[in-house]
This record gives sequence, C-alpha cells and structure tokens, in this order.
Amino acid sequence: MLYHLLYPLHEHFSVLNVFRYITFRAAYATVTALLICFVIGPWFIRFLHRHGVCDQIREDVPERHGEKRGTPTMGGLLILAAIFIPSLLWCNLANRYVQITLLATLWMGMIGFLDDYLSVVKKKRKGLVGRYKLIGQFSFGLALGLYLYFRPLIDDAGTLTSIPFMKGLFINFGPVYVILVMFVLTAASNAVNLTDGVDGLAIGLGAFCFLAFAGLAYLSGHRVFSDYLNILYLEGSGELSIYCMAVVGASLGFLWYNAHPAQVFMGDTGSLALGGGLGVVAILIKRELLLFVVGGVFVAETLSVIIQVASFKIRKKRVFKMAPLHHHLELSGWSEQKIVVRLWIVATLLTLLSLSTLKLQ
Repeated sequence: MLYHLLYPLHEHFSVLNVFRYITFRAAYATVTALLICFVIGPWFIRFLHRHGVCDQIREDVPERHGEKRGTPTMGGLLILAAIFIPSLLWCNLANRYVQITLLATLWMGMIGFLDDYLSVVKKKRKGLVGRYKLIGQFSFGLALGLYLYFRPLIDDAGTLTSIPFMKGLFINFGPVYVILVMFVLTAASNAVNLTDGVDGLAIGLGAFCFLAFAGLAYLSGHRVFSDYLNILYLEGSGELSIYCMAVVGASLGFLWYNAHPAQVFMGDTGSLALGGGLGVVAILIKRELLLFVVGGVFVAETLSVIIQVASFKIRKKRVFKMAPLHHHLELSGWSEQKIVVRLWIVATLLTLLSLSTLKLQ
C-alpha cells in the first residue's frame, strides 16, 4: 500500500525513490512485524486468557507438558496479523508472487483456525477431522498447481524444478507438476504443525527457513545477481523477500512470548499458515527440492512420525520413545531449552548449506 501510494511521488520528492528498493522495504517489513507483535502481543494474550482460549494438553505427550495446561493458544492470529499488515504496507500488491503467497498463507491459516476453534472453543477433542484438513490442503494445492501449469509466472519455466547442488540442471515435471505442488504444500504445512510441540521450536525454525528463502527470492528476482550466480532468473520474485522478512519479523516477535516457558502457543492457526507460506514460496521460486534441505529439521520430525507409525503397524514395535522427534528427545532426558537451541543450531547449518548451493556447480 505504501509502495503504491508513495513511490509514484518520487518524481516530486526524490527521497521517496527509496521505495523502489526491495531491501529497504524488506527491512521495514521486518521492523513493522516486530512492532506489531510487541504492541499488540500483551493485549492479545490477555484477551485469549480472559475468554478461556487455552490449550488442552493432549494425552500423547510427555507428562511434564501437563504444567502447560491453561496456556493461551491460537496465537497464530497474532502471527498472521504481523505477516499481513507489513506485507500489505510494503509489498507491490500487483505482483502475482505476492498475491499467491498471501492467499496460500491465509487459506492454510483458516484451516488451522477452524481446527483450533473446534478443539478449544467448541471443546471437540479431535478438532477438525484429519481427512477434512487434508481435503482443504489438497484442494488449494490442486487449484494452485493447475493455475501455475496453465498460467505460469515465467514462460517456459512453469513446470521446472531446480536440483539442489547441481546448478543449471532442472527437472521438468510436465503435468505431474500439479501433483508436486499438492504434495509440497500439504507436506510443508503439516511438517511445521508436527514440529510445534516444544516452546519456541517451530517458530524459531520457521524464522531460519524464511530468512534463507528471503535471500533466495531476492537473488532469483535480481537479473544481475542471477546472471552472476548462473541461477534461473524469475522476474518479480524479489518481492517475495519482503513477505519472507515480514514472516521473520513476525516469528521473532512471537518468539518473545513463545520462548520457554511459553506465554502463548501458536496453535494450528499459526503452524499451518507458516508451513503453507513456506511451501508456496519454495514452489514459486522453483526451489521445491531445496526445501527439504532448508527445512531439514521439519523433515526429520515428520519422518520420525512416519517411521514410528509404520514400525508399530508392521513390527508391533516402536523405534522412538515417542514421536515426533522432539518428544523422543524429551523422554531421553533433554530439557526443552536444550532441544530447542540444539535444533536451532542444526537449522543454522542447514540454512548456510542451502545458500551455499548458489555457488556450487
């Protein structure tokens, strides 16, 4: 909004020329998101507490989680506000990359909100039934896949996917690309959701992932840098770095209240929205496969659940003390703080590894 209102006036006021720079708007989107969390956060947490919007601790978690009972949840609404307001203020809203990403984030956030509402407000133990949640995710993935297939954002590159660590090589999925989009979007949103079980873990990991994709989006949308790095040039994709940095700011702002001991939980509203946003950014900048590197911790958490379920059904034995992985680590004697910090360290290494692929042949 500010971009559309102020940048056209740069011919009369040269100082407004700064609005043409993505780096300027990305920095201020980050600061805006942080300020929103800091200003609204305390009031919002009190609001949730006052109206009894508090988490009902599940039975399939370590016993010490019982002390968290009564902690406000649905904090994802704060995250969404801290993402959308800066994005609407600082992004070029005519950009299709931005439009698609905001729509995906909102859609996944609405699915999560419905799940939280049913479980927390309506007291339905299972919340939104799993198959309905998957239908909502797959439906959007199908619609997005078909849209990108028939109306690609970049001509001749609509169904291409970059191969990590092999610069200049792509996989052309053709019509199967629609299925890939459905899988990536659904897997990413559910992976973040599964990881959200320890104070500060998922939101911190999300910040690392979006920081990496902010850099990748900016470089992919910059003709000079993309030519120098010999990566696919995606005109207009640089605007996604503003969205990504808004998410980084929102994540850090929310982490202020979500760090152990958490004052508020994000709930499915936040986790599905963050995962959906992460997945759609990876799809739009043709880094779907790299997402498995950047979000390696999310992948490990998801695989631990799959392995546990498969092992129990086939062998009637468990591989982990409890799944997802962070619960296994808890039951192995690790404190929540140690789990979070160590997995953040892993995420830092994965972020650096993913960015290093820009220079590897």
